[in-house]
Amino acid sequence: MVCEEKKEKSMEKDILDRIEVLQGDITCLDVDAIVNAANRSLLGGGGVDGAIHRAAGPDLLAECRAIGGCPTGEAKITRGYNLIARHVIHTVGPVYSGKQSDSHLLSQCYANSLQLAIDQGISTIAFPAVSCGVYGYPMKAACKIAVDSTCNVLKDSRSINRVVFVLFSTGDYNIYKDYLSTIAD
Repeated sequence: MVCEEKKEKSMEKDILDRIEVLQGDITCLDVDAIVNAANRSLLGGGGVDGAIHRAAGPDLLAECRAIGGCPTGEAKITRGYNLIARHVIHTVGPVYSGKQSDSHLLSQCYANSLQLAIDQGISTIAFPAVSCGVYGYPMKAACKIAVDSTCNVLKDSRSINRVVFVLFSTGDYNIYKDYLSTIAD
């Protein structure tokens, strides 16, 4: 029994060692892919979505237009164009309503984005706080879903070496840091 507990703790440490939290601008990160908290049209918007589209340039919009949208909870991939990141993975989070389906859809955003990264041979990926801006998801609840969903995927995959959660505000950054420290103990 003690050996099993040590093995489980070692696996958890391996997973958490591949996750980091940064405060800053996701468009400036040197990773294989950044995740865009997109709307269903994929044609740009406000917040992170608008910042990514502005930084990537007009070719991103043209490629997104050709994709034809994305359902909530799913993910699509494009080139990164003028970004440092080679790819943008677009995922559409739920508009928060307080229903049980919200958490499932948000979890799917992270799981589907990570699976797409695995399928495309992407080893480093950065996420914003999906659904937490104008979509109104409470940050603490969204953080737990984001981190737990990511850990579940990393448990079964060695191909992703680094997952970065990039938060714009100090308060949001602290929520992620605090949650990660509680599960690391």
